[in-house]
Amino acid sequence: MSLAGLFDVDSAVTGQQVRAEPIQRRSAERLSALLDAAAEAVDAVGFDRITTAMIAERAGASIGTVYRYYPDRVAVLQALHERTVQRFRERVVEEFESSPPTTWWDVVDCAVSAFVGLYRSEPGFRIMQFADREGATLGEGTPSDDVARETGFFATRLAMVLAARFGLPDEPELIFRVEIAVEMADSLLCRAFLHDPLGDERFIAECRRVVHDYLATFYGPVVAFPGVDVSVAV
Repeated sequence: MSLAGLFDVDSAVTGQQVRAEPIQRRSAERLSALLDAAAEAVDAVGFDRITTAMIAERAGASIGTVYRYYPDRVAVLQALHERTVQRFRERVVEEFESSPPTTWWDVVDCAVSAFVGLYRSEPGFRIMQFADREGATLGEGTPSDDVARETGFFATRLAMVLAARFGLPDEPELIFRVEIAVEMADSLLCRAFLHDPLGDERFIAECRRVVHDYLATFYGPVVAFPGVDVSVAV
């Protein structure tokens, strides 16, 4: 399977809460404009202050246009979250293809670089934290269910690459450990961008070190970070 297929980057994302599937080009463009407007609003005012009227105004559309596709503001934000997740997966694949990994750490580091790059360049990327930080009910189930599913999906796919390309043991423990690494990276990187739109380099660097050292405990060290005495794996 290709990397794009592995990370499911070819599927169209329109949002679970969309009222009407856009089948015409004009409708698809209008829907994209609504999500772009929601992304701008996320950066401008955060999640809790966003209203459907604000989204409509930023998109240059009527409030009725918003409700044509989404029942409420939460549904819009969930759709934006889904689109952002998809773009993150696409960026991970791009990182792999532009700098083909030669070690298991390169694979993990590509994912970190993709996250950092999108936080710096993608409007509304902080929506990635919408479900677990805002406590909103998104569709069926609980926010924690949504977050767990996405984390589990990504960790599983990342583990598949590590096992298939670098010979790490293809076993449930690998997926579990990668999921732990993803959770740690997510927490540290979100903290890095809490007050700095470019990210606090100290937190970003520490994220890489912490994740590497955790996985290296099981699969052997690959790189040496400042202040950390490890050997370079052959």
